[in-house]
Amino acid sequence: MIVAVSGINDTENPGPGVGVARSLKEADPSIKTVGLSYDVQDPGNYMPFVIDKSYLLTYPSHGWEPIFSRLLYIKHTYGLDAVIPTLDAELPQYIKYQEELKSAGIRTFLPDLERFELRSKENLAEVSERLGITYPKTKKVFNVEQLTKAVKEIGTPCIVKGNYYKAYKARSLPEAVYYFTEISNEWGFPILVQEIVTGDELNVIGAGDGEGGVLGLVAIKKLTTTHLGKIWNGVTIRHERLLKVAEAFVREFRWRGPFELECIVDGEEIIMIEINPRFPAWVYFATGAGVNLPKMVLDTMFGRTPEGGGRYEAGKMMVRYTYETITDIERLSTLATKGESDER
Repeated sequence: MIVAVSGINDTENPGPGVGVARSLKEADPSIKTVGLSYDVQDPGNYMPFVIDKSYLLTYPSHGWEPIFSRLLYIKHTYGLDAVIPTLDAELPQYIKYQEELKSAGIRTFLPDLERFELRSKENLAEVSERLGITYPKTKKVFNVEQLTKAVKEIGTPCIVKGNYYKAYKARSLPEAVYYFTEISNEWGFPILVQEIVTGDELNVIGAGDGEGGVLGLVAIKKLTTTHLGKIWNGVTIRHERLLKVAEAFVREFRWRGPFELECIVDGEEIIMIEINPRFPAWVYFATGAGVNLPKMVLDTMFGRTPEGGGRYEAGKMMVRYTYETITDIERLSTLATKGESDER
């Protein structure tokens, strides 16, 4: 079995790919993992114990054809049975053309475009209502005049965020204007202005079978985060209401594939912050706690019954740390010139 994963940028803003590949390797060492990289310096390209072979891809902004051609090249020259995309920017194209991939003998396990759009922050209020939880007061804005009005209504400090990417805490209107400009220049409109809510940062990772059934769930509490909001230390928890909300999400929307719910929880009150329609960067934490979701998704993708069940223990702690891998510069040169690495 040869499985490709993207998002192997294992930096201070890590992608999920290394954790997905690590989970697959630990479940079945015979699985060969292919790293789909957008940058020759992505650390996953130099982790032979996780990624067997790497290939450079063009950015998703260049369209589907270059990506599809590259995947066909990989399949014909090395072999490729499945791909697990893990980056938001590439998911719409993989979702749109998943039947084309299937016809080429490359499997995926993804939601349809309609369900993918549920994670758009402008749709989260409706999603939260259907799940019986709340969503922070949020205003959608397209210009500075609307931004000013929204900030005055919501008050400061507030959160200024893109519809898909980036979120900053603005302590004043000038700060809000600065972040509005920065995000819109990079990611476009709309921009959202959101009230700040307090409580514990709790996340749930999971996967659905596409028929309303849950393959597995793990809930965690963030203990410390980076300046980008990425989890650094965390602990598994059993918050039964939060887990029931995740089950309801899969059942209500017949979710297919991996997902993450980001919430603020104050006692029994659950406030939705974000839905990620893919594995999060901390996916290996769930594997280490006993729920190997990447392997479950892969098994389901090929019609096999997932093994291991969905039970995990509360009180398992994740500690993220930095690590240096020493390699030869020829490895980088080969990847940069050939567009692919030598097989490990």
